[in-house]
Amino acid sequence: MSRQALTTALILAGSRAGASDPMAVAAGLPYKALLPIAGKPMIRHVIDSLRATPGVGRIVVCIETPEALNGILPPKVETLAAAAGPSASVLAAIQRYGTPLLVTTADNPLLQPAWTEAFLSGAGNADIAVGVATEAVVQRDIPDTTRTFIRLSDIAFSGCNLFLFRTPAAARVAVLWQRLERERKKPLRMGWLLGPVILLRFLMRRLDTKTLLARITSLTGAKARFVFMPDGRASVDVDKPADLELVRSMMDQSA
Repeated sequence: MSRQALTTALILAGSRAGASDPMAVAAGLPYKALLPIAGKPMIRHVIDSLRATPGVGRIVVCIETPEALNGILPPKVETLAAAAGPSASVLAAIQRYGTPLLVTTADNPLLQPAWTEAFLSGAGNADIAVGVATEAVVQRDIPDTTRTFIRLSDIAFSGCNLFLFRTPAAARVAVLWQRLERERKKPLRMGWLLGPVILLRFLMRRLDTKTLLARITSLTGAKARFVFMPDGRASVDVDKPADLELVRSMMDQSA
């Protein structure tokens, strides 16, 4: 992707399958994206960060009820009705806006322009890129918290809610994601969709990064790449009350 070409950014802000998020319910809000952090709704931190990122052009918020964001979205930020799940929403956005499409989430309020720029640059010529932070980097930057890591034979990493669908071929990865999403509560069946050899190697802790990415390419025809983020804080999203407390604490310290 030419760095002169501005990327459309999609913020996933809805609820999975339209179900109410427990944190939103506890706060009396229709969506978790509206949780207040440092004086403004969580989603506004994500939007402001993307607006300050030189490589990002159009910004689109994907949510079931756009009216819930009235008075929150700045001018020129668009909305897109959420589809049945994140992958379906991404596919709808690719169909409407094309590629490149940067995807992140409304519960990613620590996102910084420098991180997004590093991610976009690190994607190189891959069709699909995924932002991750290694266990070592996460422990270095947020040592007092517990994150979830995916452990391969060569590295352990945490996702950073950053995805770049850089070319039209990346849409085929979104289709695979959609199939995996249907089995999200059945890890073994998810693994089986990637192939029995991949599943076996993962269970035996013998699956490495190169083999996993090569398998994704084999299944979709899209060249996949992990982009390792320079800051472990990029792995922090607001999935539970402890995450919200952590984010508020970190923002207070940086204020």
